[in-house]
Amino acid sequence: MGGISPVLLIAALMVSATPIILAAIGELVAERAGVLNLGVEGMMITGAVCGFIVAVGTGSPALGFVAAAAGGAALALLFGILTQFLLSNQVATGLALTLFGLGLASLLGQGYVGVSAPATPKLDIPLLSDLPVLGPMLFRHDPVVYLALALCAAVWWFLRRSRAGLILRAVGENHDAAHALGYRVVLIRLGAIVFGGACAGLGGAYLSLIRLPSYTEDVTAGAGWIALAIVVFSGWRPGWLVFGAYVFGGISVLQLNLQAAGVQIPVEYLSMAPYVITILVLVALSTARASATLSTPGSLGKPFHAAR
Repeated sequence: MGGISPVLLIAALMVSATPIILAAIGELVAERAGVLNLGVEGMMITGAVCGFIVAVGTGSPALGFVAAAAGGAALALLFGILTQFLLSNQVATGLALTLFGLGLASLLGQGYVGVSAPATPKLDIPLLSDLPVLGPMLFRHDPVVYLALALCAAVWWFLRRSRAGLILRAVGENHDAAHALGYRVVLIRLGAIVFGGACAGLGGAYLSLIRLPSYTEDVTAGAGWIALAIVVFSGWRPGWLVFGAYVFGGISVLQLNLQAAGVQIPVEYLSMAPYVITILVLVALSTARASATLSTPGSLGKPFHAAR
């Protein structure tokens, strides 16, 4: 244990948690609007491969992130059309979206496996980055780390302080009442779905462009499922979502550091964790008492039809 550096551990934790934060904050907005999208993993890996292809082709990581957001948003738009206009089952459609995204990424990324991504520069904050301990720990990361945290703060303000955010929450709590008041339930939900897809795409691109930085077929490795679980565990609150992402990211980082320090932990436990947690979350959502305890949005996962 003495071989583990706390400074490097916390710095690595922030990097590890960033893709989960990005994917989870987008899913939080979608679920606040009453939409349960289990396709986060598929949108993340689609964003990972789209962002990687564009970044390698242009030499610009920034354009890669734009392409990743567009790729995730396009897949989310497909989900939105199927669930909001054609009224398909949200759970089944989300699972199908994950399978479709994994297959699409495997097809598009065949020629890019093992290729290195262009370097993304670090963002050294003047004065703060030169601090003895806090500098390398908190203030020498890439811009996306701080973008993820700023996005969480913006979503908190949007949901709590803005009129549009209150309308979105009203749609998620009772879509029939919101429709009776004249709000466009389907369009509001569609916007939330596309935003969630764009955030998931950014999270996937962070994995392939910065954290690795290269492309492999299983680049997301269950990060989308972890993001889904964190949204529920946070009680649909952005602040607790960041805390949960740091906890899950810290488990992964700590496992690697423990192995480097000579403490052997079977990697299979971490590999199965995202799927076990997701099953537990779905079980929790399926019971009325658990949903009330977790403050689940009242219309989460329920289809809306304006003719009713």
